[in-house]
Amino acid sequence: MITPIIDETTIERLRALINGVQRIAITCHKSPDGDALGSTLALCHVLRRLGKDVVVVTPDMAPRSLEFVPGVRELVVFTKHEARARQVLNDAQVIFCLDFNSLHRIDRLGEVIKPLSTRRVLIDHHLNPEEAFDISISFPDVSSTCELVFRVLMQLGLLRLMDRYAASCLYVGLLTDTGGFAYSCDNPEFYEILSSIMRRRIDRIDLYNKAMNTFSADSLRLQGFAISEKMQLFPEQGASLITLDKQELERFNYNRGDTETLVNKPLAIPGIFWSVFMREDADRIKISCRSQGDFSVSDICARYFSGGGHENAAGGEFNGTIDEAVQVFHQVLADLFPDQQQDHQEQPSN
Repeated sequence: MITPIIDETTIERLRALINGVQRIAITCHKSPDGDALGSTLALCHVLRRLGKDVVVVTPDMAPRSLEFVPGVRELVVFTKHEARARQVLNDAQVIFCLDFNSLHRIDRLGEVIKPLSTRRVLIDHHLNPEEAFDISISFPDVSSTCELVFRVLMQLGLLRLMDRYAASCLYVGLLTDTGGFAYSCDNPEFYEILSSIMRRRIDRIDLYNKAMNTFSADSLRLQGFAISEKMQLFPEQGASLITLDKQELERFNYNRGDTETLVNKPLAIPGIFWSVFMREDADRIKISCRSQGDFSVSDICARYFSGGGHENAAGGEFNGTIDEAVQVFHQVLADLFPDQQQDHQEQPSN
């Protein structure tokens, strides 16, 4: 039995809103991951089967590693087709905002949406959503936005419209946002939802292999380099740090998504229970953190890197150089483990 977690007043407001409109736009955060793509495309497909005119608009391109997700090729990408994206959003009678909690997380797309009088519906699982939505469905304790979309559809009575296509999209989001069912999925109801999705005859093995076990040659070489040459271990603090600057990324022909699972790798080392990965982007440092047990990397990302997330999976950003970001990491170690020495770290091999 899957427990309804969204109050009925909200569900009735959402049902009335959907029933009263025809043109719907759906969007997600910048640099969409499996959960962002899976949730938007699944919701799009179900609403289309309900007879609605639905278009998914993304701030930028999906990574090559997720091009297999059903419906990716139908996306209207703002950075490629800005005029079309603006038209879709201007014509929409409601905009669903999935897998982000603030309009600034959708980059320039937020500047387009913000002045519109169009009603907005938030479906998200990140902490502290801003008050920019007419209907807000926010549950940070759920595994993923895909899980929350499933629950919304369930309470709306629309699961009958969830076919193999939509179920495959939801499966990808559940899979990737839990690191292959490794974290953020302790609630037994998660597996009841997973079971319901699998009953739609999805090709679970194919989806799993494409999402978790498929890498380009350049991606494998980059990850091998990162682990061999750039990984630092701090055994006294149970920590690991990997950094990659722009020159290193260019050396291995980096494409977005090539380092998606890299932050998880050090957690396989006995005694390492939290891992930090820093990647230099064009104008900032992207931070990814993972942990095991009750060690919260969400608190670290919120306090030090203007981010947040879940207890065992979080991220953030740093405006500065990668060396300055590393200095902040060392400050984290000093703040969290004041009685431990940092000079026992393992340096990357040369």
